[in-house]
Amino acid sequence: MTMPRPPLGSLDVIIPVLNGAERLAGTLEGLPPANAVIVVDGGSTDESAAIAAAHGARVIRSAPGRGLQLAVGAAASTAPWRLFLHADTRPDAAAWTALAAHIASPDASRWAAVFRFQLDDRAWQARVLEVGVRLRGAFLALPYGDQGLLIHRDLYDAVGGFARLPLMEDVDLVRRLGRRRLRVLDGYAVTSAERWRRRGWVGQSVLNLSCLVLYLVGVAPARIARLYGR
Repeated sequence: MTMPRPPLGSLDVIIPVLNGAERLAGTLEGLPPANAVIVVDGGSTDESAAIAAAHGARVIRSAPGRGLQLAVGAAASTAPWRLFLHADTRPDAAAWTALAAHIASPDASRWAAVFRFQLDDRAWQARVLEVGVRLRGAFLALPYGDQGLLIHRDLYDAVGGFARLPLMEDVDLVRRLGRRRLRVLDGYAVTSAERWRRRGWVGQSVLNLSCLVLYLVGVAPARIARLYGR
């Protein structure tokens, strides 16, 4: 299927990676043409950087830490719009259509946008998790980074951009954006369910929820990152 194309030169795609070679190629292959694809490698010991370069991405080296890597990628971006993606997340065709429409709409720079969340697993547990993510978004307005984040550089700068945190950088930024400056676009960001398959559906979900609660009550992100195993 031919992917809808954002206006030429309007969009940079920024992807942090750390030993994500297994999923990175699929993510890069699923991208329509953009002004630039910037992959910020946090010191991978696998083939992540080589895979990114082979797919035509600009590879930037960084110290590890997803918040830091995202901030480094944003600093290297020159396009007016930035799409931040995880290395194991692929927006589907409907998401790209919605993205292009959002960029073309009047006053779009006033809002950031995320996609709907979907896991690449047919298990019933995956569907339950997807419902939970929708409820979290509806009631708390706290999408995670695996829903992608589309944001104009002016709004990104206005809210201070990504903090250089080892974890919870996505929640930190969307809290500063607030519900009124955040939209959910049609289409799905399809994310690998490998973490849930590895740790267990309940175990990974409880861990994610625990990290969020700890962050909201003021525990330092560095301590939460150690709990998460990052």
